[in-house]
Amino acid sequence: MNCGGNNEEPSHYRTHKFTEYEVYFDQRLILCDFCDVDFSSYDATYFGFKTGKRIGLNDFNFVKEITNKELYFDHFCPKCLHRKPFLEFIKKCRIENEKLDNK
Repeated sequence: MNCGGNNEEPSHYRTHKFTEYEVYFDQRLILCDFCDVDFSSYDATYFGFKTGKRIGLNDFNFVKEITNKELYFDHFCPKCLHRKPFLEFIKKCRIENEKLDNK
């Protein structure tokens, strides 16, 4: 869901392992084995978390390994290459974090 708009390396989808996780605010993400480890490199404020919060695999709950690696394309941002579901994930994180800040 993170790198899914990058079709420059189709072999990536055959060689990488994909996992579904339950993450922030009861959302689910499917990430390749590079994106899940790299997730902690994001600035937490990008998702609406407070400055200084550490994010990453420690926050992820394993749901299942994805065995069906068929390629299919859907909407993605041509600038950041994130698929629409990842952008929706970001949006929900920001909305939920804003609600927490306003309490």
